[in-house]
Amino acid sequence: MNNLMLSSILSLSGVGVLAASILYIASKKFHVEEDPRIDQVEGVLPMANCGGCGFAGCRNFAEAVVKAGKLDGLNCPVGGAECMAQVAHIMGVDVQETEPMVAVLRCNGSRKNAPQKTHYDGALNCFAAHALFAGESGCPNGCLGLGDCAVACSFDAITVNPETGLPEVDDDKCVACGACVTACPRDIYELRPKGINSKRVYVACMNTQKGAPAKKNCSVACIGCMKCVKATESKSVSVKNFLSYIGTDVDTESHGPQLIDCCPTSAILGVNIEGSKNA
Repeated sequence: MNNLMLSSILSLSGVGVLAASILYIASKKFHVEEDPRIDQVEGVLPMANCGGCGFAGCRNFAEAVVKAGKLDGLNCPVGGAECMAQVAHIMGVDVQETEPMVAVLRCNGSRKNAPQKTHYDGALNCFAAHALFAGESGCPNGCLGLGDCAVACSFDAITVNPETGLPEVDDDKCVACGACVTACPRDIYELRPKGINSKRVYVACMNTQKGAPAKKNCSVACIGCMKCVKATESKSVSVKNFLSYIGTDVDTESHGPQLIDCCPTSAILGVNIEGSKNA
């Protein structure tokens, strides 16, 4: 019995040593040297792993940068210009300056502007509510106010205002990672340039209904009246499916006040736009 046990132990040990030897030889034969710059690039990244760069994590972004050998189309929104300057130095390339971005909620359907018509009694998240009904105000495109975006934000940049029922974005905390854009089932978040001196103008509405139904559900809904298009004659302003859109390249200095003042429903909002009636 003892001899049998001893021979079994020796046999298993021999198999283990043989397998280890094969694995060792294989690892040496097929070993691929990893570019040390990957670790260097990863080391200067903020390690937020937010996905704002378009990759699963900071390590994946570092690998993509080294593989590409350049920074064209590659940017870390969390690290910003300073971080990308360090990455460019490691890669030995010129850094491309990118305009700072910020998340914008394209809805102004507050409790005052879009009064409650029905009561939602279900799971308290926007994804479930969106699947079940149009919304308490009746607007099929408006913000549901249940805070999926705030939960998704890793930087505490979004909070839901209990008075208005709408999320608010803190420009100073927002890193434009895009988590809120992905989390919102109604696609009412947009990443837009912060603008020179943080001046921005945009349409705070996503309702594609015709004017009368849209106004019935929300007093500040866009009605597709075309007045914004006529007021500026800018190619940056357009109306499609009864909904106006102001491009990010619009001249806020000259057209900002015009766009805000011409809107009969106050669907166009401005940030730091002087000279308008809503300034």
